Amino acid sequence: MNENLNWVAQHADWFYLIGAVLFILTLRGLSSPKTAIRGNRFGMIGMAIAIITTFFLAPSPVFVLIVGAMVLGAVVGTWKARTVAMTQMPETVALMHSLVGLSAVAIALASVLHTGIEHSTIARFELFVGCFIGAITFSASLFAFGKLAAKSWAKTLKGSWVKPVQALLFIAMIAFGIMYFTTQSMPAFYAMTILAIIFGWMWIAPIGGGDMPVVVSLLNSFSGWAAAGIGFTLGNSMLIIAGSLVGSSGAILSYIMCKAMNRSLLNVLFGGISSSSAAATEEDTGPKTYRTGSPEDAAFMMENSSSVVIVPGYGMAQGRAQNAVKELYEMLKEEGVDVRFAIHPVAGRMPGHMNVLLAEADVPYEDILEMDEINSDFAGTDVVLIIGANDVVNPAAKDDPNSPIFGMPILEANKAQTVMVIKRSMSAGYAGLDNSLFYMDKTMMIFGDAKKVVEDMIRHINGTGH
Repeated sequence: MNENLNWVAQHADWFYLIGAVLFILTLRGLSSPKTAIRGNRFGMIGMAIAIITTFFLAPSPVFVLIVGAMVLGAVVGTWKARTVAMTQMPETVALMHSLVGLSAVAIALASVLHTGIEHSTIARFELFVGCFIGAITFSASLFAFGKLAAKSWAKTLKGSWVKPVQALLFIAMIAFGIMYFTTQSMPAFYAMTILAIIFGWMWIAPIGGGDMPVVVSLLNSFSGWAAAGIGFTLGNSMLIIAGSLVGSSGAILSYIMCKAMNRSLLNVLFGGISSSSAAATEEDTGPKTYRTGSPEDAAFMMENSSSVVIVPGYGMAQGRAQNAVKELYEMLKEEGVDVRFAIHPVAGRMPGHMNVLLAEADVPYEDILEMDEINSDFAGTDVVLIIGANDVVNPAAKDDPNSPIFGMPILEANKAQTVMVIKRSMSAGYAGLDNSLFYMDKTMMIFGDAKKVVEDMIRHINGTGH
């Protein structure tokens, strides 16, 4: 038995390499909905190899702690996975990122406090960087969770004082970090950690809701770099590779999303759209008029059209309407209508939010098209049905130079012959901006809960409506 244990320990790097290759194949698989399940399986196998190998490397007392922590985590994770609603998935992801950052801080502190280890210059640098990235990730992700979950304690910070305070916190954090790096001063290390936690909170707090998808993506990247930092601290090559993969892929995704918004990452993080910036940029032309309709009207128009494009937004997630939308899609298909879905990269509250919902409802992948694939087709579309989306179809992004979202690529739903919008009210979207599309002559507003409205449409199409 001991010989087997020694053999596994001696070849741990090879097992970690196999796990790392599987993680790379995971990312490749997740690049397409058709291969996502296979990619997830590769990731599960790779993680299993990494965990089992780590068991063989851990001494007995630590082994017991690892198993205990895994059992506790599995219980909490299983409960959360079974109970969390799809509408709560963005804040759940943000909360998970905060735990990765907290673990990085805990491991860095444990390593620094370990009296039996003499940290080299490189090791101190790793601890310095890994700890403050983990601390920033922890508090920033925690605030993102609170903001996405609409918690009262996650209040947006406003005012001209915010940026100078952010700058002072960052400079002080780096200064104390350098002090620890050069002198190994524990008070300096503690000060750096506390300042990093405060800075992470204040860094994300001023960012408006319209930029939250990018923030979640960036925090995903940060959690990866925090994990890589843990890997350097522990001398674990598997953590370094896995963390680097997550960090780099999250950074690339953040870049793609910023490009989809025609914004720079610096503008999102240190400028951005204020969550309270309602349509103050527009001239006040008095009360605006809009046309309303019923689910019966919408069902008749879609049933008698040749092409329909459905644009899902957070309203679909909030109403848990994805399965009803799938049924509507199938019924229109049976009537001979060409039905497709148009997805904007930043629709919803996290990257890929709408794709996840539609996949959960088993909507065929070939009918789910990204913005660049479908924008040229809107002009030839009979009906566009918008379900709870606002900012991603706002023509102000193209027409109003004074709009905060001017220049942002949008789904050009306004070019269709008829536009129908399901919303609870005429309130502004998450970015706090009014939408001129809703007041066009070709647009019909249908007020109500997304799921109920779509179900009413279905009843009228199959002839059971009243």
